[in-house]
Amino acid sequence: QVQLVESGGGLVQAGDSLRLSCAASGRIFSNYALGWFRQAPGKEREFVAAVSRLGTTTYYADSVKDRFTISRDNAKNTAALQMNSLNPGDTANYYCAVYFSPFAQKDPAKANSYDYWGQGTQVTVSS
Repeated sequence: QVQLVESGGGLVQAGDSLRLSCAASGRIFSNYALGWFRQAPGKEREFVAAVSRLGTTTYYADSVKDRFTISRDNAKNTAALQMNSLNPGDTANYYCAVYFSPFAQKDPAKANSYDYWGQGTQVTVSS
């Protein structure tokens, strides 16, 4: 069992930056690939970014590439999502999730690849 807790969400203006954090507890954090997803009201959950177990490989949705950066610190059992140049289209509840497999063994962009999820943190971007 892995417990995940997201933090860092809030209300910002278009063009601002925000840094989300994901704190993990339970099993050995470095055994899990990690991803960030988001879900806006009335929309399906969508992939944002993912990072391999040791942080050497990252993968981004086209909509956030060059604006968002995913990272992890296995010594601290944490991960982060740095979000720059935010726009109203980024408004959503953001979730971190992990799966217990080598990164390429599953599709990190698919929600059903993940074994454990956090409760989410709300990000609202005003225009």
